[in-house]
Amino acid sequence: MQVIDPATEDVITDVPLATEEEADTAIAKARKAFPAWRDTAPGDRARLLRRFAEAVDGDLENLARLEVRNSGHTIGNARWEAGNVRDVLHYYAAAPERLLGQQIPVAGGLDVTFHEPLGVVGLIVPWNFPMPIAGWGLAPALAAGNTVVLKPAELTPLTALRLAELARDAGIPEGVFQVVAGAGPVVGQRFVTHPDVRKVVFTGSTAVGKQVMAGCAEQVKRVTLELGGKSANIVFADADLEKAAATAPYGVFDNAGQDCCARSRILVQDTVYDRFLELLEPAVRNLVVGDPGDEKSEMGPLISAEHREKVASYLDDAEVAIRGSAPDGPGFWFPPTVVTKPGERLLTEEVFGPVVAVVPFRDEADAVRIANDTTFGLSGSIWTRDVGRALRVSRAVEAGNLSVNSHSSVRYWTPFGGFKQSGLGRELGPDALHAFTDVKNVFISTEE
Repeated sequence: MQVIDPATEDVITDVPLATEEEADTAIAKARKAFPAWRDTAPGDRARLLRRFAEAVDGDLENLARLEVRNSGHTIGNARWEAGNVRDVLHYYAAAPERLLGQQIPVAGGLDVTFHEPLGVVGLIVPWNFPMPIAGWGLAPALAAGNTVVLKPAELTPLTALRLAELARDAGIPEGVFQVVAGAGPVVGQRFVTHPDVRKVVFTGSTAVGKQVMAGCAEQVKRVTLELGGKSANIVFADADLEKAAATAPYGVFDNAGQDCCARSRILVQDTVYDRFLELLEPAVRNLVVGDPGDEKSEMGPLISAEHREKVASYLDDAEVAIRGSAPDGPGFWFPPTVVTKPGERLLTEEVFGPVVAVVPFRDEADAVRIANDTTFGLSGSIWTRDVGRALRVSRAVEAGNLSVNSHSSVRYWTPFGGFKQSGLGRELGPDALHAFTDVKNVFISTEE
């Protein structure tokens, strides 16, 4: 597989794609390594995860620069992403010594529970955030005592391969964490069908997620799915309009809109709709789109020429109101674009690019109705000075991660995941650890 720099279209390197037999070999190694890793003392497992985190920290700038070239992420974003891997590893390094069961009062004896690791976990990681999403799966899985085989996206394998090297350097035992670069229908599908893989974690499109879920059902195999989104940014008339408009571009155009949490629908109360658009225009036009390695750049290119064509197709039946700038010449560039009269596809489908629809609403009930008029339910934002309204709308919007007067979707201390067709299960926070374990109940009779 040729790995392409999306900002220049230059070939960075070639990465061999693994065969099904090579995937089986990796799974067998992980299965063999599992008993020793499971039985590693909690304190020792914690120390190894901390050493892994420190190795990532020592390589942070290299990882970030690698992601800039491979994924077209701005250097500022890429540094945050590498730092997030470090922080998530540190967070879950505390988990092995705190993986607590329960003592349940029963008659005639002692009843206790244990959280037992599942075994081999297969992680399927997407191309839009290769580093952090890898960390969100591998850190809690390893902390709980599982072994991990990770398949990066074909377009963006380089940071995952580097993370595997750093894990070995940190002393993570052979076979405990492996990266296998390969095609989804080959390696990813083998995670689904192989009986020794006891859980699959998939981040990607809803269409493929459904296939993964169906395949795992045949073996009653556990699955966590983080899928598509069509998030709403709801702006009420009483909000700080200047701040809401100034920050709106970063809620949808970050990572060139290639984000499942992108607020690709901005819902604005009709009494302030025109004023909001006036404030939004300079914010969009002033967004710095350029060389992702430049410290001043705020948005880089799309991942591929094919993806750029797909994003452009959403403008076929839409009326563009505001268009920002983008570089000419090589690279998969697309300008930040605001649409005020969107077509049906733009309102209902995940664009996964820097295109946003601005839609008016009448009142609170109308805003909730429009926000929920989608098969997805991953994230969203609510802008209002009314705390009661913020709470009412937060409870009414069908989405897993909501922010009030903010566009933050991800904090590694808190659970992350979707409603409806945005997925199943939760990553990050205290919830993720137990998703990689089974509960075992043990009763000990005390009767003579």
